[in-house]
Amino acid sequence: MSDQVRQIAMRVKELRAISDLTVEEVASRVGLPVEEYEAIESGRTDMPISLLLKLSEMYSVDTTAILTGQAPRLSVCALTRRNMGTPIKRASHYVYKNLAYNFNHRKIEPLLVYVEPGANREMVTNSHEGHEFDYVLEGSMTLYIDNQAIRMEAGDAVYYDAKHKHAMQAEGGPCRFLAVIAK
Repeated sequence: MSDQVRQIAMRVKELRAISDLTVEEVASRVGLPVEEYEAIESGRTDMPISLLLKLSEMYSVDTTAILTGQAPRLSVCALTRRNMGTPIKRASHYVYKNLAYNFNHRKIEPLLVYVEPGANREMVTNSHEGHEFDYVLEGSMTLYIDNQAIRMEAGDAVYYDAKHKHAMQAEGGPCRFLAVIAK
């Protein structure tokens, strides 16, 4: 695994230790088998964004602090310039950029998501607490929610309860979309 994944795993392990929780307790709280959680906390396996959001809420820390080791400092306004944002490599099939990484106590996670054609062929699904809003900026994709397939083109938007298993696949070419996750 990458150095970034190992550093994130180390921070998650430190949060667990500071909170005086066992691996078994955390695994139970986040709904993962102990072995799977141990692999994530040891840095052998990368964590999905859904787990990042759960851990952030459980430990009452910002996702930015878990990802970078630094707490966001802005509380009035946070501007993210074009092609900026904090890259989040949470899944091999999606590339995320957090567009408000430096704003403290966010109520939403605005993410720019890039999906390559052919990525996520295995249709690895994700689910997490809260709601999600996706707006296709470029390209097209198929969004799968439970057993429903929704074809989306540039300019299309969808809002859904993110506790339902969902996945995206780019269609025909790369796809960029804005995902806004409400905690």
